[in-house]
Amino acid sequence: MRRSYEASFLTAVAAMAYRQVRAFLRMRPRVVMSFMRPLMWLFFFGLGWAMSLRGQAVRTALGGLSFTDFIVPGVSMMAVFFTSFFAGTSVIWDREFGFLKETLVAPAPRSAVILGRVLGDSAVAVLQGLITLAIAYPLMDEPNLLGLPLVVAAMLLTALIHASLGSAIGSVVNNIETFQLIQMTMAMPMMFMGGTVVPLYNAPAWMRMASMAVPLTYGVDAARSALTGVGLMPLWLDMLVLSLLTPAFVLMTAKAFENATAS
Repeated sequence: MRRSYEASFLTAVAAMAYRQVRAFLRMRPRVVMSFMRPLMWLFFFGLGWAMSLRGQAVRTALGGLSFTDFIVPGVSMMAVFFTSFFAGTSVIWDREFGFLKETLVAPAPRSAVILGRVLGDSAVAVLQGLITLAIAYPLMDEPNLLGLPLVVAAMLLTALIHASLGSAIGSVVNNIETFQLIQMTMAMPMMFMGGTVVPLYNAPAWMRMASMAVPLTYGVDAARSALTGVGLMPLWLDMLVLSLLTPAFVLMTAKAFENATAS
């Protein structure tokens, strides 16, 4: 009986994860626009400012990094963040079009349904982050190749956290307009407070403390530390916080989804 339950759980997780990845890849305009956002930040904001933000004073503000070395890890993690966080939209769309109801009648736990969605959305987000990093990587001065496995791990944990958060919001919100309002209200402050494109090394103490409450901060800092050796916090601490937050957010999402679909 237990093996049957585990088999149905894993099957549901795999099926939903595959469905999320396939649904994303079939929507070509969404794929293109998802890559355009971080690349616009990189080439227009990053490279444009890199030409003017030079000198020792700028390097001091950036923790000793050039502006390009500073922004490449941040933009790569930004791609992961936006893709995973905004993936919660699909929960509402599936509810509107009836697909969610069809999945709920399947002989599988509802926690498996939402976990599969989160894993699929996270896989897409990590793929986008890696492609963005691959495009931007040659622009860095002397990136640490040995840090790439840690960057991938940080991307995966960051994606799982924010896909869970987005899915939790999508589970309890009933219409797409409210969801988008909540997301944009949360996403922009999180992006800037997370240190993706704004340096926090010499920021006021209250801003640095506030950034510690943003999970994205640890993902960005881990990626930047792994690639450049410069970070706000030790790399091991970033990875530890991400590792602790991930199961907490996944469990929160499973509970929110089960409560929202109980009736």
